[in-house]
Amino acid sequence: MAVCSLRKIAASLVALLPLLANSQIIPITLRESPSYNHDFEFPLPIMPVKQPLTTYTNPKTGVQVDFYEIKIKETTKNLFPDLGDATLIGYDGQIPGPTFRVPKGRETVIRFVNEYYRRSAIHLHGSYSRAPFDGWAEDTILPGQYKDYYYPNTQSARTLWYHDHAMGITALNAYSGQAGFYILEDAALEASLDLPRGSYDIPLMLNSKRYTSTGNITNESAETISTYGDTPSVNGQILPHFVVEPRKYRFRVLNAAASRTFNLTLNVDATRENKKFHVVGSDAGFMSKSVETESLVVAMAERWEIVIDFANLAGQNLTLKQSNCFIDTNYVGYDKVMQFRVGNAVTSEVGNGPLPDKLVDLDLPAPKTQLDQNFVFGRVRGDWTINSVTFSNVKNRILRNVPRGTTEMWRLQGGGGWSHPVHIHLVDLQILSRRKATQNSAFGRTEVTPYEAAALKDVIVLGNNEAVTVLAKYAPWDGVYMFHCHNLVHEDHDMMGAFNVTALSDFNYPETTRFIDPMEPRFRAKPYNGFTVAEANSALEFFSSLNAYTDADGIENALDQYWAKKASAP
Repeated sequence: MAVCSLRKIAASLVALLPLLANSQIIPITLRESPSYNHDFEFPLPIMPVKQPLTTYTNPKTGVQVDFYEIKIKETTKNLFPDLGDATLIGYDGQIPGPTFRVPKGRETVIRFVNEYYRRSAIHLHGSYSRAPFDGWAEDTILPGQYKDYYYPNTQSARTLWYHDHAMGITALNAYSGQAGFYILEDAALEASLDLPRGSYDIPLMLNSKRYTSTGNITNESAETISTYGDTPSVNGQILPHFVVEPRKYRFRVLNAAASRTFNLTLNVDATRENKKFHVVGSDAGFMSKSVETESLVVAMAERWEIVIDFANLAGQNLTLKQSNCFIDTNYVGYDKVMQFRVGNAVTSEVGNGPLPDKLVDLDLPAPKTQLDQNFVFGRVRGDWTINSVTFSNVKNRILRNVPRGTTEMWRLQGGGGWSHPVHIHLVDLQILSRRKATQNSAFGRTEVTPYEAAALKDVIVLGNNEAVTVLAKYAPWDGVYMFHCHNLVHEDHDMMGAFNVTALSDFNYPETTRFIDPMEPRFRAKPYNGFTVAEANSALEFFSSLNAYTDADGIENALDQYWAKKASAP
């Protein structure tokens, strides 16, 4: 059957999805991509760790700041051995981009240089960066320009990731390959928990794309609903294998797909039985305890850290599988993700002991009973909206003003036949409850999953017809930040809003620099004239002098005291 005919069939089925939602009939669609005849033939790629070019030490605080440079540029990669190369856009020309492994407390300045013809912006997802370095969608890097992003790295150890965030073309840029891991490490905590680490700590970036008959990625620039993809990949490789020892491993699972949600299970090939595993970390780092599960829902931009014990499986193969989730388009044969091949010998016992009963004490927001804001993620006249407002509605895009240091309870509500993974910048969120948004629908979960309940999050997954109540403390910084659906097609068309963590006029805490405006001119992109160590050191000295991230814990404590004093005042 011709590809154009398959496209018409797929488009018709996608158009029917909202009508089919209440009957829970999810059509199975034929793949449009070429057949892939090399299942588990190629090994899992492991991305190289990025190294700093120079380092500066603040003479007053002793805090070290590392300088890195990343270039956004076109590259080619062969994904279908029987076909031609795909043209992709990668960080340093790599797909995925290089991995950052940064010790907690060591600041970074990363210079992103745009050597491609589309504009770009960078968001370090999961970092409480100051507003001008957070990747505001309109704060773009034009071709031939660079922007320096200054990051704190003082939060709890966690799996972050960096990706494109340019206004209106985030889906296009990310789909083309602009994503990479950024891992914040706490060596002392890692040692005390004795979880798998070092060569037993493996990042897994999941993705899902469609491909042309020549082996290139499809052009999704005209897509306005969702680009689910019919071919999964891990670390940029379609259906790879990974050789493991018969012991425990820790995998940092990130869903970097534009629109696809994965529901993962681990299947032992010999018995076809599912093997249970433990979830130990989330978007915001280690959970309060490990949670055993047989399946794991990973929506776009979510990160989950899991521990799999391959002991007693020496010489066997296991397949990481996925089943359709929510109402994503279900493609024929879309059930395999990657293969694990278990060897016969263990070379190290580091991190191979029993999982601890307790992991960490979560920094939970103060309890609250009153709802502060309800946000409805929906569609109005073809636009994806939040409370019927689009991000392009500049005068009304700030949907909430939150006084700095206060805790707020928000309800995030989805529906209309679609799922929405909602990302709120700056803060870590506690999920309080999940319920059906409307009770007369067959769709909608009514419980928080056990691994969500033991975690803090920065992405909240709203399945079709779900309402989730979350709690967060809006601190330590003030400034204007974004929140949006992380189905990147929805984000681009135009399901994104902003909130303002408002300054306190009488706070009187000794901060030397304010960072309210995400478009502050002095931090905008500039023409790129090449790299020199002297110029990089000068940039590090400048950023370090701003004291942007000095004493974050002290600021939070001062904010708590400020509001306690306000509450006790007559």
